[in-house]
Amino acid sequence: MKEYKVETLIYYSKLTFDKYHIVDSSNKEIQEKLNDYAKEGWRLVSTDASNFGAAMYIYLYFEK
Repeated sequence: MKEYKVETLIYYSKLTFDKYHIVDSSNKEIQEKLNDYAKEGWRLVSTDASNFGAAMYIYLYFEK
């Protein structure tokens, strides 16, 4: 039987002219999460993102 897990990451917007600042600042943390889960035998199967106010929510869905 497969196991499933969801990891939620939250990033907050700041006042800047760089519209990609969340992408630039989140890449390292997301890659670290992917590496950690892969070491434990989890496989990324899906992703999703949403925003609410000044926050961006990134959802990583894993299965094992």
